[in-house]
Amino acid sequence: QREPEPPRKEQLSVRKLRVVLFALCSSPEQAARHFRSPPRRIRRWLRRCQALQDERPELPEGKYLSLEAEEKLAEWVLTQREQQLPVNEETLFQKATKIGRALEGGFQISYEWAVRFMLRHHLSTHTRRGVAHPLPKEIQGNAGAFIEFVQRQIHAQELPPAMIAAVDEISLFLDAEVLGSDERKESALQTVGNGEPWCELVLTLLADGGVLPALVISRGRLPCPTTLPKSILLESKESGCGDDEIMELWAARVWRKHTECRGGASKGMLVLDCHRTHLSEEVLAVLSAAGALPAVIPAGCSSRTQPLDVCVKRSLKNFLHKKWRERARDLADSDSSALLQLLLGWLGEALEVLGNCPELIRKSFLVASVLPGPAGDSGSPRRNGDEQEELIAAMEERLKIAKTRESSPEFPENDDPEADPEILHRLFEGESEAESFYGFEEADLELMEI
Repeated sequence: QREPEPPRKEQLSVRKLRVVLFALCSSPEQAARHFRSPPRRIRRWLRRCQALQDERPELPEGKYLSLEAEEKLAEWVLTQREQQLPVNEETLFQKATKIGRALEGGFQISYEWAVRFMLRHHLSTHTRRGVAHPLPKEIQGNAGAFIEFVQRQIHAQELPPAMIAAVDEISLFLDAEVLGSDERKESALQTVGNGEPWCELVLTLLADGGVLPALVISRGRLPCPTTLPKSILLESKESGCGDDEIMELWAARVWRKHTECRGGASKGMLVLDCHRTHLSEEVLAVLSAAGALPAVIPAGCSSRTQPLDVCVKRSLKNFLHKKWRERARDLADSDSSALLQLLLGWLGEALEVLGNCPELIRKSFLVASVLPGPAGDSGSPRRNGDEQEELIAAMEERLKIAKTRESSPEFPENDDPEADPEILHRLFEGESEAESFYGFEEADLELMEI
């Protein structure tokens, strides 16, 4: 006699799926604050969705994107995030609909599809094993070619680890209106945005475990802070700096100083992404004159091959966000100069911790496969994923941002009516403005990412 089949896992309601999608695009903690629901409950829903995806990877009946179209959408998500542009419910559905217009009869949008898509392509922002997950097919090949190029150049040029650098910017956006409001001040500082950043941080790590001074560029004519940590170089300009100017400042104030300290070492390599005009002729000329070979990461590949992305950038963003949340209530009346002074102090704290973690930084270069492992290989994805998980945990512990289990009292369940899938489908077949989205509160569309 056949064993009875175990009960099939039921899909979550549309409302719960919407919360899960928010958590996949940002984090369970941000989803908890936004929807006033406990993080542990959201994590439980995430686990249920993942279990359902593992058990039933096939899509439900309906018209969905082809695998090729989904890969294009996954590439878009990865490149948006590299440029610190928003990936949220609104932008994801709009891009998916645009890609899906070629489908005869239209693309069937749904929260269930969106959650499954994010899980299927390993696109949640809080994954701690990003280097172990396969990239979309086309950019996976690009990542492999990049790694091969970098390792070959390091070997051929005989570059010492102290002259191999990973460079990247973190843009910080400050919403003065949100800061001045009675609620949600914690959301005033963001690392995702479409406008001009309040300030930009240029971070530089070395393959030998060293950390070069961070270059901070702020907008506005600000008085020089009374105390500036030694690990920070500050530039203030009324209108901010263009991308070319940022890299020129970095080459002059950070890289040249570093090569001078090493007795004018003539050769070096910079691992940087292909955005923010790192590839302009002016920047290439400046870097070349400074004796630096730019190793430009192909679009969409940073999560796999940028050492800064392995654990440092995410930990630093979480650290700054934590500091901001702790002080946000007291900052509404602060002027830009006072806010910048606070930021520089926090950044100085973080850089001091980083400076004492050379072994974690060296491992980041190995896990990103910029440097080959001791045996001459780049490690298996699974082993690199294990090491990335350990690196993130160690860095969070050093920065005192290690996650603890929430013990806060449960929030009441959100009683919002569930979105009607039919209306959702009709909505996204046309070009709709955000304010016309069925059942969406205006605040719900301001999906923040840090």
